[in-house]
This record gives sequence, C-alpha cells and structure tokens, in this order.
Amino acid sequence: QVQLVESGGGLVQAGGSLRLACVASGRTGRNYYMGWFRRAPGKEREFVAAISGGGSTTYYTDSVKGRFTISRDNAKKTVYLQMNSLKPEDTAVYSCAAAEVSGVDRRDTESDYNYWGQGTQVTVVT
Repeated sequence: QVQLVESGGGLVQAGGSLRLACVASGRTGRNYYMGWFRRAPGKEREFVAAISGGGSTTYYTDSVKGRFTISRDNAKKTVYLQMNSLKPEDTAVYSCAAAEVSGVDRRDTESDYNYWGQGTQVTVVT
C-alpha cells in the first residue's frame, strides 16, 4: 500500500500563488507515475496535471497550462503542484494520486490511478 498526504492548500486572492505538496509513504520502492486532480463544488473530479516516474514528462489540462507546474523530488518522495495566477474557477479540493504504471504516456483518468490522497482545499477569492 501507498499512503499519500497533501498539504499547501489555503485561501488566496485571485492572481496569487500556492504550492501544493504530496508526500508518499508506505510501499514506495518505485517512483510512481503521479497525478493531481481536483473537484470543484457540484462538479465531477477532473484531471489537472501528471508527471512520469522519472520526472521527464509532464501533462496538463488546457485550463491550467502556463499557470501550473508539476514537479517531483524522488529522494523526498514528494510531488509538487506550483499554481500561479490563480483564478476563482481554480477553487476545488486538490488530490494527488499514484499509478502503478511505467512509461510516459498521458494518464488523465481516475481509473489510471491506484492510490489517492485525502485532498487539500484551495479557495481563490476576488
């Protein structure tokens, strides 16, 4: 089993920045393919960003391209989501997820992932 714990959420004004972190523990002998998803109030959970196990390849949903950056520090078993130029529509619970897959293909659906964190709330106000 792998446990994922997110941190870094909070309340921020539009145009501001936040950096989310997701720390993995448990069975972490491999570098899992990692993703960030979010669920806004009254909406389905949606894909935000993903990064391959080695960190060489990243993917983003169109609405965050140029504003969000996913990265990882495998020595620290941590994945980050740097969020800049935040908008009210970015308000959501952000969750990280780990997939037991190899390779660098895009993984942007919930069923691709095996482990999930509890999530951290991000609220963007005007």
